[in-house]
Amino acid sequence: MTQDATQVAYLGTGLLGSALVEAAAGRGERLAVWNRTLDKARALAPLGVRVADTPADAVRGAAFVHLVLRDDTAVDPVVAALRPALAPDAVILDHSTNHPARTAERARRLAGEGVRYLHCPVFIGPAAARAGKGAVLASGPRALFDEVRAHLQRMAPRVEYLGERADLAAVYKLCGNTVIIGLSACVADVLTVAAGAGVAPGDAFRVFELLDPAAMIAGRGRSMAEGRFEPQFELAMARKDVQLMLDLAGARPLAALPAVAARMDALVAEGHGGDDLAVLGRDVRG
Repeated sequence: MTQDATQVAYLGTGLLGSALVEAAAGRGERLAVWNRTLDKARALAPLGVRVADTPADAVRGAAFVHLVLRDDTAVDPVVAALRPALAPDAVILDHSTNHPARTAERARRLAGEGVRYLHCPVFIGPAAARAGKGAVLASGPRALFDEVRAHLQRMAPRVEYLGERADLAAVYKLCGNTVIIGLSACVADVLTVAAGAGVAPGDAFRVFELLDPAAMIAGRGRSMAEGRFEPQFELAMARKDVQLMLDLAGARPLAALPAVAARMDALVAEGHGGDDLAVLGRDVRG
């Protein structure tokens, strides 16, 4: 494989960062890596990457600087530490899951200081990263995105530009993670309710073959977005069913249903028992 002449730096080599580095090394990119716990970076040395002792050393000579860090509290000090060695035309591509407000402030501040920064969170797990699958989000200056698009497309087949608003990718990332975490909690509760009736988890998975979650999101989710609550499945009836679920689970811990029950109770008390279950999203329109 032909080696890419462009130097690329990855700062943050945890589960996702190390997988992204493995994939980049497989593409023949010239890589420098750094991690706060250096042993994690050194573990990647057999891939032929250069292991740096400091963020500044990692970015020296790099055209693309990828940040794969925990959150804002990690991003800001690492950016400050790498700045002295950052080339004027280098681009910082921040894949960290950050707070939108802090992302917007960071993008504004760095742009004012002449630093080329783009927030590019990802929907990519370690296995997908190694396989070159998943999606990259990006928001910020269109011209800067156009400049780095081809580089980002080497990471994942889908690269989605969301617009000039600097914090929009951060918002979409949190919304996407809400789906991932919410669905995980829902699945956990399904299996817990089934266990309360003595149904094995593997057998309980059959219920997912009988339902179409995508159609539910398109239908009831659209009703929430548009503020339409004509009853198809009345909230009061849904609350009755939730109680049956809680009773069946018994003393087993549940991830989501108790909070759902509490929200339903509040809405029923406000007179929404006859509205559709979609009224759970009554306040999404502000």
